[in-house]
Amino acid sequence: MDQLTETAVKAIADLTRDGNIRVDQFTPPDIHGIPATIPVLIDAKTGAAKSLKPLAEEWREKPATKRGVAQVTTLESFIDLTNRHKTDDSVIFADTDWQKPSLVTVIDYHQKANGGTADNGRHRVLYEFPRSEEWEAWSGIHNKPLDQTAFAEFIEDHIADLSAPDTQEEEDFQAKFSFKVAYPNELVALSRGLAVHTETRVKSNLVLQSGEGEITWDEQHNDAQGNKLKVPGMFILQIPAFHMGAPMRIPVRLRYRVRAGSLSWTVLLYRPDVFITQEVLRNLEAAASETELPKFVGAPEMAA
Repeated sequence: MDQLTETAVKAIADLTRDGNIRVDQFTPPDIHGIPATIPVLIDAKTGAAKSLKPLAEEWREKPATKRGVAQVTTLESFIDLTNRHKTDDSVIFADTDWQKPSLVTVIDYHQKANGGTADNGRHRVLYEFPRSEEWEAWSGIHNKPLDQTAFAEFIEDHIADLSAPDTQEEEDFQAKFSFKVAYPNELVALSRGLAVHTETRVKSNLVLQSGEGEITWDEQHNDAQGNKLKVPGMFILQIPAFHMGAPMRIPVRLRYRVRAGSLSWTVLLYRPDVFITQEVLRNLEAAASETELPKFVGAPEMAA
């Protein structure tokens, strides 16, 4: 029994000394998690026993055990706070749902030695991978038709997110899709060409041998490409998916349609589930290494 409980029991005993209620000690069987002795109030007339715990809890100044979920917004803070609180039995779980991934350290997890005894599992550190502004912007237009002006302006506003494909990427995507992967300057040239032709009707569009699209306009303009624009089938982003996270290389499909002389553009992030899941697993590996804790993909069996 801690000092606080002893004080409460003494106070209650003083109040009941001259009455029909007395304080007694109950010795329960040897059960994990149950104290060796439990103070109870005994009604001398009826013999009924009543727990003193609710009365003692009114005097509590500190919690009996650590509990609660600390939420952090960076992987670094997740690692640091886990290291601050971890025990020999703490573990890390990863939820790899790419739309809502998370890492959680269960500080007071069940003991591992000799089959282990149960613990509460209520003290946790949670990192929910907050998305970066760049990811929110690109995922916000994923698979949503954009008119010519909106698409051109979006590319201009996010030029810094574009990256040149490396040799491996060029070869892989050429083999998979039979079209060229654009360099940043080519995509910028496309967006600026579209801005020139905003009010112009499309005359024709072709698919070239390279796999690129070629759009021809009704009117001639004095730009470098005349009245023709080449459209790549794919380009590469280099952006962090998560707030203050490492940049990821994400392929993006580019499609367009011509309807009644007007263009509609669609941006498709290529397999975002794979890229996000891979990044979550890399973060899990880093956290496990930095904290020296066991890691699991899944969720703890007890609620927080």
